[in-house]
Amino acid sequence: MGVVKKRQKNVWKTEINDIIRGACGGFLFGIPLLYTMEVWWIGTQAKPQLMMMAIALMFIVVLLLNQTEGFRKRRHNWRSYQAVIDTVEAMAIGLACSAFVLLLLRELTPETSVKGIVGKIIFESVPFTFGVALANQFLGNISNSNGEEQTTHQESNSTKDELHATFADVGATLIGATVIAFSIAPTDEVPMLAAAASPPWQLAMIATSLLISYGIVFQAGFSNQQRRMQQQGIFQRPSSETIMSYLVSLLAAAFMLWFFQKLTFSDPWTMWLDHTLVLGLPATIGGAAGRLAI
Repeated sequence: MGVVKKRQKNVWKTEINDIIRGACGGFLFGIPLLYTMEVWWIGTQAKPQLMMMAIALMFIVVLLLNQTEGFRKRRHNWRSYQAVIDTVEAMAIGLACSAFVLLLLRELTPETSVKGIVGKIIFESVPFTFGVALANQFLGNISNSNGEEQTTHQESNSTKDELHATFADVGATLIGATVIAFSIAPTDEVPMLAAAASPPWQLAMIATSLLISYGIVFQAGFSNQQRRMQQQGIFQRPSSETIMSYLVSLLAAAFMLWFFQKLTFSDPWTMWLDHTLVLGLPATIGGAAGRLAI
């Protein structure tokens, strides 16, 4: 009985890790398009036939991607029919993630029509679902490729200066956050979303940013996750590193808003806070992607 319970526990743990990996891959690939009002309008105005076509196209593409890799860790007894199951699950993850972020950004409200809700979720879920399917292919854990590589990494980590490691983390976060924020900061979506965000929703954005950042770097199993868990530096703990990287990402977001003249020093601090928190969500995801690269 104990062996059966342990096996069931491992199955659930593996399933949860797979879902987290897929969701994080979706956030990495899909978050920029969620800040595009043209996609919101297309989703609101789309006819049911076009929505069904988008779902069918998404299913076909994701099914082909799942034939090669997908978002799960492949098992030796993997069967081809499981690609269909993984495709349905990837689409479900993409739909759920896009709906959650649209709700967080106040693009889904009680005043939104049912047709508009469905259309926005479907069209925004397309890049999310592709990101889910590509999670392992581009961001898989390569730390276990061979024992020599692990030993080399451990030796290099043990001799790396803490201050140097901290600056490397900050620099990678800053670069990744700036790249994402640079493409979103000049648009009109940020002030529009900031105007609709009340304090409770701003707190939800902060919590979501921290959770997604932590999941991408320390939970999803991407790119040498074990090495990142052992990373030296002033902020060597996953929790403190996540908070530090979020603050750096907010700094990058605020700078980009000032750079594109969306904010000026004469604006009130509340306006700076509103706009920075809205842009801070995608910037934090970009910062997490930057840390995966080092």
